[in-house]
Amino acid sequence: MKRMIHLPQIVRIAIAAGVLSASLSFAGEVPSGAEARNQEIWREAIAQTEVPAEGCFQASYPSLTWNKVECAVAPNIPYTPRRGLMSQTVGNGDDYAAEVTSGLITKTVGSFAKVKGVKTETGLLGANDYSIQLNSNFMNTATCKGASNPAKCLDWEQFVYSSGYNVAFMQYWLINWNKTCPSGWFSYSNDCYTNSNGVTVAEEAITKLKTLKLSGSAKNGGIDTLVFTVGKVAYSTTGSDSVVDLATAWTESEFNIIGDGNGSEANFNSGSSVTVKVAVSNATKNAPTCAANSGTTGETNNLNLGSCSGTGGSSPYIEFVESN
Repeated sequence: MKRMIHLPQIVRIAIAAGVLSASLSFAGEVPSGAEARNQEIWREAIAQTEVPAEGCFQASYPSLTWNKVECAVAPNIPYTPRRGLMSQTVGNGDDYAAEVTSGLITKTVGSFAKVKGVKTETGLLGANDYSIQLNSNFMNTATCKGASNPAKCLDWEQFVYSSGYNVAFMQYWLINWNKTCPSGWFSYSNDCYTNSNGVTVAEEAITKLKTLKLSGSAKNGGIDTLVFTVGKVAYSTTGSDSVVDLATAWTESEFNIIGDGNGSEANFNSGSSVTVKVAVSNATKNAPTCAANSGTTGETNNLNLGSCSGTGGSSPYIEFVESN
């Protein structure tokens, strides 16, 4: 199934320029940086391009057409909520989240604006094993009505790329459920979690980090959509928003590269520096707030947070550096 998208003329021109620069670059007639810039324009454009229906899709540069592909089964691995003890490095609560001051978030795009000195990364499964997560705030939506104590229940949604398990998917949580989990959900202590369909993505070397981008969107009464791009390829999967009713209570977004599930850590080589950018859409141009100590995931990395700033405009965002 295919769907053609009508985009503003400036984006169409930029994508067309990408095709031209690709051929000229082969002939050595333009600087090598021009093609990289056009690919980044495409990654931003495809992240803003809606998929035509529920399911799993793939697109390839420079096209903005989503092509349907077979879905995959996401791993039965918990990408755990924070444990309440702040770590000394990024994760397990110690992270910035982009917080909107009014309205609700409908979409978030996370990317790595600058990457310096990153040569190696090691996780539970060895080299180049990490997850990239875009996580919502903890919520108390209508989904919690089925908990043993609805007032203490929290639900939570994660948009995840797992390099070790070669898949991108959404993971949903019912925290403090404190009773038998609903059918199709896995038990984790007093909590429950389940996954959306996954879309198969190859393991990406950490040296490609600059080209990795993850977005998540939510539509009340509709579908939630994950888009993951790497280099010249984009992947997408969808799930019903009614699983945890994200669209009714999404006010903060955490985005980072961390361990690949089970509360694990992503270990970067010494001298690594990554600039994280988290752009949010909430129908305003207001700068989001850098909400400190607002990370929701239990996974971590071995980098240290620097300062954070928020910027308003047509695509409001926060940006911060983490390094070791």
